Formats: sequence, structure tokens, C-alpha cells
Amino acid sequence: MPASLSHFFAYIARLRWIRRWGLMRNAIEENVATHSWEVATIAHALALISNRHFEGQVDADRVAAAALYHDATEVITGDMPTPVKYHSSVMREAFGEIEHKAEDELLDLLPASLKDDFATYVKESQWPEEVKTLVKAADRLSAWLKCQAEINAGNKEFEPAALQIRQRLEVENLPEVRYFLEVFAPSYSQPLDHLLGD
Repeated sequence: MPASLSHFFAYIARLRWIRRWGLMRNAIEENVATHSWEVATIAHALALISNRHFEGQVDADRVAAAALYHDATEVITGDMPTPVKYHSSVMREAFGEIEHKAEDELLDLLPASLKDDFATYVKESQWPEEVKTLVKAADRLSAWLKCQAEINAGNKEFEPAALQIRQRLEVENLPEVRYFLEVFAPSYSQPLDHLLGD
């Protein structure tokens, strides 16, 4: 018996059309799909760094998969700029409700047999605390790297955001993030010829 048609992945694929940083002038355009991939790779790295260097016992694959879907609801809600989302507790609470409804709407697009499997990645409320911590850290690292790329392209509009995000990362003080910033982040500003080496 053939399965019924699902629009879930057709919706997810549209993340590529949703621009990020909509309130700011961008020298380098970024969309939600590209951002999600970058967050997934960074989150996966943070989990492995935790396990290898800081006695973590994190499921790196679970972290990576959760990160892939961390902004999936934006295909319904759009990218809400951080200053708007966190403008007040009322705004944050209202947007949280919208995000929860969007999670449910997305999951309703799946065949019933797959809903529970995907809910563990789409619904942040189902993530274990260590997954949530690393995905949020990777999201911030990705945002900081974007700010640095904009600044390096001569766009000073991103300087305040870069400073604010970096301060937040320092306050959170995760050893995995410090490791990533020391070992991997400096290469992001290097020209291609320097990355390839001899």
C-alpha cells in the first residue's frame, strides 16, 4: 500500500529562500538553510570536542541532527530578528508560542509513523540539556562568524552585534567554544590560498 504524500521536506527545502539578518545591510547574503548547515557542523564539532577534550559523553550525531532542524520553524514564521524577538518578555513569550505552533504544523506534514522520530529534532523542548547547550552555542558561534565576515568585508554595521555575541559567548564560558575559537575560528578570515597550505 503506497504511503500518503508528505510536504515536509518540500517545506524544509524552502529555508534556502529565507534571508537572515533582515534588519541589517549585508555585504554577504545568508539564508536559513546555509546557516542551519553551518550550525550543524559547528555543533557536531563542539560535541566531539567535548567528548575528546573535556570528558563529555554527548551524542554528537544527535546534536548535529537537532542543529540541522533548529531553525526549521522559520519556514513558517520567517526569520525574526533577535532585537525584535527579545525586545520584551511579552514579545519573547508571544514568539515562543508562535514557534511551538509552527513546530506542530511542520510535524503534522509528516506521515504519522515518522512524527515522533522527527519531533526529537524539531521540538527544542524534547532536546536533552547538553544538546540544547551545544546547539545554542553553535548558533551563536555561527552568528559571530557571520559578523566577522561582514566586518572583514568593510561592513561596520555588524560591529555592535559581533561585540555583543562575543561577550555572550565569554559569559557562557563553555570550554568547547573556547577550543573552537582558538583552533578553528582564526582560519575563517584567511584567503583560500592560505587554507590549502603547501
